[in-house]
Amino acid sequence: MEYTQIATPERCYADFCLIPVGTGSTSVAEEVAAVQRLLKASGLTYTMHSAGTTVEGSWDEVMKVIGQAHSVVHSKGVVRVQSSMRVGTRTDKKQTAKDKVKRVEDILAKESTEGASSS
Repeated sequence: MEYTQIATPERCYADFCLIPVGTGSTSVAEEVAAVQRLLKASGLTYTMHSAGTTVEGSWDEVMKVIGQAHSVVHSKGVVRVQSSMRVGTRTDKKQTAKDKVKRVEDILAKESTEGASSS
């Protein structure tokens, strides 16, 4: 097998939390806002949440925009940026992050209606 020729997955989603280090402030709101502006301009699907952001697209697009997020924060004078990330891929079907959340919400809604009808 020629390992250098292995393709990356067609699509992925990445949940990432970018952490500016050594800013002297406990707030990261300005840096998060700058990253959110970048994500909006990227045209990728993304969802901000209280502990990070989930972004979806091709492997190359997602990894590129996360790298650009680091650059955006560095351009604000932050000399060190750390990210934690979880990346998911699947090949059996197309599924968005929104689809994944809806699936669980549907299960909970069904339990809710079943519980109400048995009382």
